[in-house]
Amino acid sequence: MKNLLSYLPVVLSLLIAPTLAAREIAFTFDDAPTPDSALMTGQERTTRLIDALIAAKVPDALLFVKADYINNDTQKRLTQYTAAGFHLANHSYSHKSASELGILDYPADVYKAHLLLKSYKNFLPYHRFPFLHYGKDVAAIASLQQSLTELGYKDGYVTIDNFDWYVSSLLTKAAEEKKTIDYDKARKFYVEMLYESIEFYDAMAKKSLGRSPQHVMLLHENDAAALFVGDLIAHLRTKGWKIVSPQQAYQDPIARNFPNVAFHKQGRVAAIANSKGAPESELRHPSENIEYLDKAFSAANIIK
Repeated sequence: MKNLLSYLPVVLSLLIAPTLAAREIAFTFDDAPTPDSALMTGQERTTRLIDALIAAKVPDALLFVKADYINNDTQKRLTQYTAAGFHLANHSYSHKSASELGILDYPADVYKAHLLLKSYKNFLPYHRFPFLHYGKDVAAIASLQQSLTELGYKDGYVTIDNFDWYVSSLLTKAAEEKKTIDYDKARKFYVEMLYESIEFYDAMAKKSLGRSPQHVMLLHENDAAALFVGDLIAHLRTKGWKIVSPQQAYQDPIARNFPNVAFHKQGRVAAIANSKGAPESELRHPSENIEYLDKAFSAANIIK
């Protein structure tokens, strides 16, 4: 027995090691179906994004739908996603902050979106708060969680936050102004910025949870994603990351770990870290700042 016990630390380390270094990530996209931009039409964006995800052999992706974007034309784009095997979820109707709408009006807004989404093939009952605003305080957050549960929804949390939306807006603005975009430099900037945020929140998870969970990545159905998400996926795989489906990622134990704090703005990992005493100032990657990105984007000489 003594000899067997001597092997116990080795056995435990082998069991724990894969969990500590899971490095698994799922892709989700907010604000579908985003309208046309100066850079590409909404239809072109949807087609490019689907082609990139299929080419990268992504097992699934979850599109959180801003339901007031749905009309006779855009609903075809949502059907295009589901026909490709991807799934849809609820991102509210009006995309207004739950902190502003309050505990009565916000659930009504979610239900309004639900009525438009429920009949779509591959619809999943996950809800994601716009701006990751879960409510104005702890009491409101608890009330809204209860309301969403009563509506049959699960929390479509994220574990990795970023400002991909702002990077995309800089590219779109350049197109609006008829400026030349160096797409190779833009691709490098996008991939490096997002990869740094992924490693930042994974390190935070290891510190606050003692392990690397199955992560849920927040992206948007925007021009930058349509152009470069395939490059991001390829880069992640070279760094040892595995792409999993959102359904699989939402089975991670972190899904049941909803911290009783008001701070949810940077996602589930940051909220858990905050509940364990980490100050909010340490829970946001430096690139989650418009001034920082403006300077970095300019320094990268992407726009000519």
